[in-house]
Amino acid sequence: MQDTKRCEDICLKNGAVESYDKRMSSAFQIKPKTAIQKNKTSSSSSSSPALVSRPQSKPSDKLNPKTIDPFGDHSRAPSAFSAIYSKGGIPCRLVHGSVKHKLQWECLPETLPFDPLLITLAEGLRETKHPYTFVSREGFKELLLVEGATEKAIPLLPRLAPVLKAALAHSNGEVFERGLNALVQLSAVVGPALNDQLKHLLTSISKRLMDKKFKEQITVALQKLEQYGGRESVTIIKSKIPTYCSISS
Repeated sequence: MQDTKRCEDICLKNGAVESYDKRMSSAFQIKPKTAIQKNKTSSSSSSSPALVSRPQSKPSDKLNPKTIDPFGDHSRAPSAFSAIYSKGGIPCRLVHGSVKHKLQWECLPETLPFDPLLITLAEGLRETKHPYTFVSREGFKELLLVEGATEKAIPLLPRLAPVLKAALAHSNGEVFERGLNALVQLSAVVGPALNDQLKHLLTSISKRLMDKKFKEQITVALQKLEQYGGRESVTIIKSKIPTYCSISS
């Protein structure tokens, strides 16, 4: 009798638990959305600003002609150097070193014709992108160091002067510095022969003299131009830069 009563009690408990589970499951049952609810959900999600996808600007957008200032420096190609370099027209290449870079020439630099290579390298001084900046700067310097550079460079001075002047007149400060250094290097090689072209080159240099960033560098460059150009160069320098103090005085 006791066993039978226990069985009845267990059955009653199981039944109560089962009915409770059914009530809870029916209370939390997820009902399908009606058409009106779907419309409300879709309209609210579409109007939410956090979910609206906006087009991202790409780096190439900067090259879009519509966004380029036609009067800006970046709208004009710096020089023909990059095109000639990419076609293999410059007989040297950049070698990346662990400490510093260097140039590797395809043949001995002294065997190369200065015309038009020296002029092309001078044109590359106006470039602002790597490796053009390095190749043009180092190539110009190394070519002027070869034996017989003086005799090869002097006939090219009337054509080199306008190219160097363009670098000296450039709005980019680094381009100006490369042009100034190249001018001093050229003066060291050709000496007084540069004096005929010096007056035109000093015009662009004098405009930068008021900039504190370049004042010391320009002063040193003018002193070297006097050193290599001789007494005649002093008169030329003072005609464009009256405040210049000669190293011989």
